[in-house]
Amino acid sequence: MTDKAISPTRQRMIEDMTIRKLAPKTQHDYVQRVKNFTAFLGRSPDTASFEDVRRYQLHLATSGAGVLPSTKASRHCGSFSGSRLGAPIS
Repeated sequence: MTDKAISPTRQRMIEDMTIRKLAPKTQHDYVQRVKNFTAFLGRSPDTASFEDVRRYQLHLATSGAGVLPSTKASRHCGSFSGSRLGAPIS
């Protein structure tokens, strides 16, 4: 671990992925995708609505992201925001 402080939201996400026994590389990739979503959103991802996730999907699709990266990124961000909104995670 590093001495760098992380947000409670990121810490919760990492703990959730650890509970699910996701591999360290997978966890890293998911964190990076949510970080990109956060940059697009301009605020904490735990405040994202489903419409925000949809806008991000559209952004990825129109910016030349391939189908697979676009789908993966939106799924991770959608799952993340869904878990924060109380929706079940698939």
